[in-house]
Amino acid sequence: MLVSDFDFTLPEELIAQEPAPERSGSRLLHVNGTAGEWVDGRFKDLPSYLRPGDLLVFNDTRVINARLYGHKESGGRIELLLERILGDHLASAHIRASHAPRVGGRLVIDPDIPARVEARHENLYTLRFEAGSSILALLERHGHLPLPPYIQRPDNRADAERYQTVYARHPGAVAAPTAGLHFDGAMLESLQQAGIALSFVTLHVGSGTFQPVRAEHVEAHRMHSECFHVPESTVQAIERARQNGGRVVAVGTTSLRALEAAAQGGALCAGHGETDIFIVPGYRFRVVDRLLTNFHLPRSTLLMLVSAFGGHETMRRAYAHAVDARYRFFSYGDAMLIDRQDG
Repeated sequence: MLVSDFDFTLPEELIAQEPAPERSGSRLLHVNGTAGEWVDGRFKDLPSYLRPGDLLVFNDTRVINARLYGHKESGGRIELLLERILGDHLASAHIRASHAPRVGGRLVIDPDIPARVEARHENLYTLRFEAGSSILALLERHGHLPLPPYIQRPDNRADAERYQTVYARHPGAVAAPTAGLHFDGAMLESLQQAGIALSFVTLHVGSGTFQPVRAEHVEAHRMHSECFHVPESTVQAIERARQNGGRVVAVGTTSLRALEAAAQGGALCAGHGETDIFIVPGYRFRVVDRLLTNFHLPRSTLLMLVSAFGGHETMRRAYAHAVDARYRFFSYGDAMLIDRQDG
């Protein structure tokens, strides 16, 4: 497969720069992968697309204030994006600077937090923060919310709430599981009252989710790795849904990746792990029946994933419709509910 097979033209004005006034106020495109059909709707109508016994699986990761600013000891300005917290004082990070910092060099993070470059592996640096407080505490006080690169404005107070899901619990992500941003407390309550079960996994979304695929052929792309946890309670909830004729609905591509990664051995297993699972057309899904997701970047691994799920040609046509119908795209944009293509 060619990466260009997953390209499309997106007018810049369709890239959402702000969230909808209300979390559940977005639009919803329902796509039937097998029939190759779609219906325009509203996200508030989501309960009508579900039935008692269905199970929604959410990603309860929490976005950390992963963007930091500072300077090298020599004075050059730097911008850090923490990729992963490795310990109380150790983290891996991307560093933007006019000249790459050297291993062993010292950095000063605003306002006056010393850090040392301990190692470099390709584009990631291992940093040791030398202040007394833990990295999480430092980020809470001095970090900035890492809005995606296509949101062309600084983060603000509203983002501190709206770029988190209402059920976010476990800090560690540097990007939001954006399909979950549409849910508010009232929607979650109405789903449960309708007999829809809710369960959770954790996958700490990395910045690699925004990285373009630079290879010409899909098979040549190397997927980034992310850590995940599938609790035993979620495995049991999926078993109950199956026994009762319910469908497993992944809320977001990150929930889907966690579930499918945990089932790579054949059966779904609880536990922690690392996954670089790369889902492209031809993949055989083991766990998930339906996928709730936002609209994704052209030529991205996430567009390849949804094309595998709903059918490549169906998704190509559905995206063309979404552009024509002026849906809002990407993290703060509208949603899509996809029924998996059979076969």
